[in-house]
Amino acid sequence: MQSEESPFMSRPDVPMLLAKNAAERAKRLRPDGNDQYVQLSGEHAHMNEDPFTDRTEREPHRDHVTFAFIGGGFAGLMTGAHLKTAGVTDIRIVESGGDFGGTWYWNRYPGVQCDVASLVYLPLLEETGYVPSEWYAHGPEIFEHCQRIGKQYGLYENALFHTRVTGLEWDETTRLWTVRTDRGDEFTAQFVSWGLGHLSVPKLPGIPGIETFAGHAFHASRWDYAYTGDPDGGPLDKLRDKRVAIIGTGATAVQSVPHLATACQELFVFQRTPSVVDVRDNRPIDPEWFAGMATPGWQQRWLDNYAANMASAEQPAEDLINDGWTALARMWREAEGASSPAPDASEEISAEVYADLEKMRTIHARVDDTVKDPRTAALLKPWYHLPCKRITFHDEYLDAFNVPTVHLVDTDGKGVERITPRGVVVDGTEYPVDCIVYASGFEVGTAPTRRAGFDPAGRGGKRLSEHWADGMRTMHGIHVHGFPNAFLVQQFTGGVRFSNLSHNLSEAAKTVAAVVAHAVSEGVDVVEVTREAEDSWMEQVGVDPEWRDFLATGCTPGYINNEGTDLGAHHLFDEFAGADGPGFFRLLQQWRAARDFDGLKFDRAE
Repeated sequence: MQSEESPFMSRPDVPMLLAKNAAERAKRLRPDGNDQYVQLSGEHAHMNEDPFTDRTEREPHRDHVTFAFIGGGFAGLMTGAHLKTAGVTDIRIVESGGDFGGTWYWNRYPGVQCDVASLVYLPLLEETGYVPSEWYAHGPEIFEHCQRIGKQYGLYENALFHTRVTGLEWDETTRLWTVRTDRGDEFTAQFVSWGLGHLSVPKLPGIPGIETFAGHAFHASRWDYAYTGDPDGGPLDKLRDKRVAIIGTGATAVQSVPHLATACQELFVFQRTPSVVDVRDNRPIDPEWFAGMATPGWQQRWLDNYAANMASAEQPAEDLINDGWTALARMWREAEGASSPAPDASEEISAEVYADLEKMRTIHARVDDTVKDPRTAALLKPWYHLPCKRITFHDEYLDAFNVPTVHLVDTDGKGVERITPRGVVVDGTEYPVDCIVYASGFEVGTAPTRRAGFDPAGRGGKRLSEHWADGMRTMHGIHVHGFPNAFLVQQFTGGVRFSNLSHNLSEAAKTVAAVVAHAVSEGVDVVEVTREAEDSWMEQVGVDPEWRDFLATGCTPGYINNEGTDLGAHHLFDEFAGADGPGFFRLLQQWRAARDFDGLKFDRAE
């Protein structure tokens, strides 16, 4: 069934689309930017408690370790695994959750799964001998794989769970780091590293009255199965007589709404901006096919192939993944190489923009083919440029709106007006509900030290926040001048515009392990990047001015463009300007292989 006429459904009406984009963007612009959100602290602190694992009391640690890693997600697990393989065994991981997993520990909402193919997203598959069950593994399987890595590499033995680092200080005299935590720990480490993820601090929308709601409420990353029922993938049977609201229509809602749709007495989905929802086409991985494919080195070959297919500068002869992400990359790559848009373009537009509009036409057609109610279908159609939001992939989300008890409440770009003791108010209408699920995402664009919860003090007591006052400064996204024996495992100031974050983390983890293992084997006390090397690297890092302007003025507000404000010092898009992901990864691989660790200074105690 086709809904009301869409400017995408015939030839793209470019003036109409540009006007629509500008009007919708204006509705969503707010002077408070990121400050429209609040952290799960203070009066909202109860929403940040761990609903999955009981905290075990213990005595504080007053000892010493060779290597301490802050964060027990993919970054910490991969770094720990590579260090153990390289012979560095005295490792401690400090993690705020009750187990390893990071985002896959906390995000256990119904339907959660990876949106990058399991064979390249899940780390250390070849090393652990594990074969994912499906192309896009669900959360419980990914969490279990994190536990598998922790057990295989002995990372549980010295780990501190339910522990947050509150202080990190370099001691010039002892040439060691002192690590302090909220559990009273105060131990030293020769080397420290952290990888806390750029989507790790949950946020709430700063809706007036949010604290007055008399029903039950929780953030989706702290899903309350005691209230909803069945944490093991079965029906959420405790919701059968409940009216439930979910606020937000990003990736979390796209994955969880189909499960809520058939469980609740009524479900109200509150939408500010519709998501792009493309085909997921998830399916089991055939064990026979895998056995024939998985010759030694298979995962690295797949990682390299995926990275190359996602790059604009490289086009492999074969696409091993061949999914929605690589199809989009291929579309834009081919458009970049085109001399002009398609001959039926209605305006003088670039080939890239025309390809973007053509793709959005298929997204709209899929909505019409799936959603029966024309008005609901029209509201579910995204209207912005594809790069402006994180694209989602799902095969059941749209169909959930055909369930009679599911109601889409569109807020016309303004968001929820207020929360009352009884429910949610939009445009003067109150929707009484028993439960509110906040699918409002995570902090992005705030200072990294704010998200980390600690501000390391390096040489001379200088804080990392001071060094990064004008934006992050590193070499390779890993080493920071003035912070010896400290390393980052993340994706900023490196190969960023790349959907497979775990590949970035893998290369950084291998690099940290190589440097630390070399220092330990050579009896080196201190490793530090020189100021000149950091400066040189930062000259190669930046954002294309046209891309920056497009994000700031051409996109609707969201986390990708700092809620429509100036991108600021802590935006997402610093990247290595010399090449796309594959070039950056090769640079790191060659740098490690050379074994001279150019740019680093190694110092032995007298």
